[in-house]
Amino acid sequence: MLFDLCITIGTFFIAYLIRFNFQFDFEVLSVIKQTPYVIVVAIASFVAVGSYKGVVRFTGFKDIINIIIGVNIMATILIVMTFISRRFFESSFFDISGSIIYIHLLLNILFLIGFKLFIKSLYNYITQDFHTVTKVLIFGAGNSGMLTYDAINNDTKNGLEIVGFIDDDERKVGKKINLLPVLPLEQISPEFISKNKIEEVIISVQNIDPARLLQITGTLFALNLKVKIVPPVQNWIDGDLSAGQIKEVKIEDLLGRDPINIKNPDLIEQYDNKVILITGAAGSIGSEICRKASLYNYKKLILIDNAESALYEIQQEFIQRGLQNIEAIVADVRNKSRLDQIFDIYKPKMVFHAAAYKHVPLMENNPYEAVSVNIGGTKNVADLAVKHGVYKFVLISTDKAVNPTNVMGATKRIAELYVSCLKGKGQTKFITTRFGNVLGSNGSVIPLFKKQIEKGGPLTVTHKDITRYFMTIPEACQLVLEAAAMGNGGEIFVFDMGEPIKIFNLATNMIILSGLRYPEDIDIKITGLRPGEKIYEELLADGENTKKTYHEKIMIAKSRHLDIENTEKQIIKLTQVKSLTQPLDIVALIKALIPEYISNNSTYEVLDIKK
Repeated sequence: MLFDLCITIGTFFIAYLIRFNFQFDFEVLSVIKQTPYVIVVAIASFVAVGSYKGVVRFTGFKDIINIIIGVNIMATILIVMTFISRRFFESSFFDISGSIIYIHLLLNILFLIGFKLFIKSLYNYITQDFHTVTKVLIFGAGNSGMLTYDAINNDTKNGLEIVGFIDDDERKVGKKINLLPVLPLEQISPEFISKNKIEEVIISVQNIDPARLLQITGTLFALNLKVKIVPPVQNWIDGDLSAGQIKEVKIEDLLGRDPINIKNPDLIEQYDNKVILITGAAGSIGSEICRKASLYNYKKLILIDNAESALYEIQQEFIQRGLQNIEAIVADVRNKSRLDQIFDIYKPKMVFHAAAYKHVPLMENNPYEAVSVNIGGTKNVADLAVKHGVYKFVLISTDKAVNPTNVMGATKRIAELYVSCLKGKGQTKFITTRFGNVLGSNGSVIPLFKKQIEKGGPLTVTHKDITRYFMTIPEACQLVLEAAAMGNGGEIFVFDMGEPIKIFNLATNMIILSGLRYPEDIDIKITGLRPGEKIYEELLADGENTKKTYHEKIMIAKSRHLDIENTEKQIIKLTQVKSLTQPLDIVALIKALIPEYISNNSTYEVLDIKK
């Protein structure tokens, strides 16, 4: 306030000098008498708008507008006082010409704003001397790019210096924003980078097409530049962007498709005051379902898993969040009497069955375990859901259940068939969700690649042409919750996951994201297909087609006719096999149930030859 008042007094005298052509042709004593009134009016105006409260080093556009409003209020009051003095007082105790008031107004805008911006620039200049400066370009010269520019400039501790913008819009290219050039991507050459000492590029384009993002990052990575990305507007803290929210590009950003966002108000009603039971609650999918379900007004969350350490971790996470009515129970889905006891005590109304064995090579060598957990465990939980009158049962399946080529996929397909057999047996609505590979899940390719990169490589890919559908864990669990709300029983929900991604390309991108080069720094080794592994995955089985739902990304698979009585008998017979039964005999029983199950790169191919 003191500085603002000093500037206001100084500009008042300068206004007189300008008005009288820098000649002292005015009564200095009269100006001195008017000054106290000007001070009082200035204080009133600045207090009214609170312009003196702004932190000078963070002066922004809104602060500037506030100053302009304040000095206009001051000028208006001075004009009114002069009018009243001239009209009602003969002595005209307060008489300032209109020209001086307007000159004073313009000078105040110039000096008050200029002073604050000068201090801000000086502060930034001094503090940057204590930090290593990283020169960056911003990709995107639109509104998002300008917000990013302001966020970086207002954060003096980030050590970033913006040297220009990149944009695809030809109307912006060649122009300047805040005296910084707007360049096309094609102009960012190694010579340009070396000359300007550029180290990073921040991508600040909202709703960017993932395919275009992949092209941009590929070009920038090839130039040995670090690439960061501004999060979507809805993720900004309190609607404002801070420099700390700008993160390095993750592999999830390069999926090559739009992320799935589901907003369904029916979900609130579906889970309101319900006891929700999740099996496999400590796994990647199960734990995320728990997190998503905990956002609703549930009555109680029952977390079941056989892995005590992982279950303890998710339990502690919920305790740290202060969540109530969470029950973590160590139990095995193969133990039906134990599960029956849990169902009887807690009486769940919603069941999400995520417990399963998922590793293809391990299950290929241990078919008994795959049958006992993936089929037997599912049968136990599903039967108890019917017995205890569960409202909805949601089975978490996989795209490997479609035309399976391995034991794991085949056992998951049989689990799908079993819950289909239970349709109409009791009040429980059975729903199946089927999705592809989940980024970052336990045993997925991403954590494996990260470990291999940390060890210096090589990255191992089974086949150069192998492709997979990918989604993030939150996307997968959104689909599960949506399916539970949408399903009326008997449906298999499949997901429009866009184009499948080549694992080889994924490996290349991960090497580059780690700041390394392929193949100079880290190589990729082709190891050959593992037992039971496909080159291409599918989402729909032979004889199936789809029908649309109200969400464009979610479809319902229409399955071929099922002989329920015969299928159920065969499944029950399969679950009764003993652990001493030979793997070949177990797989033969599986193949009898699933005629489309044709083994690939596996010792069980002999059964297909016989057939």
